Amino acid sequence: MSFHPTLSRLIAHINPIPATFLRGGTSKGIFLHRTHLPSLPSQWAPIFLGIMGSPDPQYNRQLNGMGGGISSLSKICIISEPNAELKKRPELGVQVEYTFVQIGVRDETVDFSGNCGNLSAVVGAFALDEGICTSGVQSNNGTTTIRSFNTNTQKIIDTTFPITTTSDGRILSDLNRPETSIGGVSGKASKIIMEFINPSGARTGKLLPSGSPINSVPVTIDGTSQHNVNVSLVDATNPTVFVHTSQLLSILPTLGSYIYLSRTTNDQVESVLESIRQQGARLMGLDPNALAQPKIALVDAPSSPQDAVDGVDVVVHALSMGVLHKAVPMTVGLCLGVAARVEGSLVWDVVRQSRERRARIREEDGDGMVRIKHPTGIVDVGAEMSDDGHVKSAKVLRTGRKLMKGVVWW
Repeated sequence: MSFHPTLSRLIAHINPIPATFLRGGTSKGIFLHRTHLPSLPSQWAPIFLGIMGSPDPQYNRQLNGMGGGISSLSKICIISEPNAELKKRPELGVQVEYTFVQIGVRDETVDFSGNCGNLSAVVGAFALDEGICTSGVQSNNGTTTIRSFNTNTQKIIDTTFPITTTSDGRILSDLNRPETSIGGVSGKASKIIMEFINPSGARTGKLLPSGSPINSVPVTIDGTSQHNVNVSLVDATNPTVFVHTSQLLSILPTLGSYIYLSRTTNDQVESVLESIRQQGARLMGLDPNALAQPKIALVDAPSSPQDAVDGVDVVVHALSMGVLHKAVPMTVGLCLGVAARVEGSLVWDVVRQSRERRARIREEDGDGMVRIKHPTGIVDVGAEMSDDGHVKSAKVLRTGRKLMKGVVWW
């Protein structure tokens, strides 16, 4: 393989690259220091694609790289000290900044448009362990809170996690305490409490980019039958198009086997869902051709007796990069938690009806958390709202694990 001379010199200087492999929530990703990459982000794409083993259009497995053949395992985070502008605003308290990159599996997509809520869970731990943030680190009953700034969404995220002190006085993260478990991940680990500050308008600047909690988009089935489908377009942590599963099932029966039997592909269903997602993107003022944003999520009321026992408020099936997600992208879960507080939205209506049917629970009697059932478990998310309807923060509990530290070739 031959490279442009400039790229060849680049390879000689930075191949391999120091890297850390981490699990955050239900995702895994490569964490890199910003200082170990070329100064120009325009030069990053071939490096990231090489690291992950993309594109892999024939086998869709990324066996030639660190990726795992699905979107939740094809991710990179670039970590650095806060930039100069953030340092000029000490009142914000930002200790570390990071950029998330979604790497395509089949193609050469290198997408900077959104954030990953799952990997965000371990940004603070990585920054602490790597010595990127040293000032302002305080212990509170054996935990610390690290404030990070996500460059993709221009939003602030606080992560609180356990810490330990080494014999030489260094403070490090302690992610291996058997404190809690999350759906989709075996075993227990330390609690990581995530709080997304002022999450509204992460991409569009508005909680409801279309100006309404519900919109209607036309859907054509088999090229002949046309129907109108209701959607809620909400932008909090990441923009998401929410669709009611039951309404879509009534016009697209094959949707049932696609989501409930976890079939990997269904051209008809995927075409309809992508059409809805792209129309939602246009209504939100986003690029409809960008696969990573907005996401699309199908929501429905819980129906099984066990759901009632578990106190499930809403059932979700989400797609990421055009593929049915095996759990739920955490930014989608957080967006759903916010949408549940937006009166008139599809999610708000599903949660309201679920609680009324389950136990006549009024929302004000609860703790502000919404219990989401996804394909591999349950997650609780919450949103704190001001009296005027402003979303002050969105919260979720995650876990993480340090997997590997070394170098990676691309």
